[in-house]
Amino acid sequence: MQERIRQLFHAMIDLDRGDPDLIQHFTKVHAYACLIAESEGIDAPTAEVLEAAALVHDIAIPLCNEKYGSHAGPLQEKEGPALARALLSRLPFTEEEIARVCALVGEHHTYDPIDGIDHQILVEADFIVNSFENGHAKETLEHTYRRIFATPTGKRIYATMFGLEQ
Repeated sequence: MQERIRQLFHAMIDLDRGDPDLIQHFTKVHAYACLIAESEGIDAPTAEVLEAAALVHDIAIPLCNEKYGSHAGPLQEKEGPALARALLSRLPFTEEEIARVCALVGEHHTYDPIDGIDHQILVEADFIVNSFENGHAKETLEHTYRRIFATPTGKRIYATMFGLEQ
């Protein structure tokens, strides 16, 4: 793990102090994003930006819950980029990397259009974790598989995990 990703991981754990569900969520999304990216042969710079985005993708949940009484996807996409930018600006990320992470945070609940392989993988990793955490019904799982998944690795993980036909 790169030093700055390690620093970001610790910063997110500190930020979400007292909320083990949220910490577990971004940890799992990060792990699946890394696995999919590596299995799909994503280049190292793109993979590292993806790792950062996976760690901070839900950074706005506490603020949204406090401000709106909800952390619905569009609210997270609205509030998340500024929070991610503030955190990443304190760490050794370039402006270009920060801008891409913020774009991914701002579209991680947007599925049409998918804007790049890093966006696709982030969405897939988040769906793998959310589908488990939310206990989705078989019909919902099948619909999600058909509608969302595009990478061979993501498809294989999702179908295998939930016992779906590929």
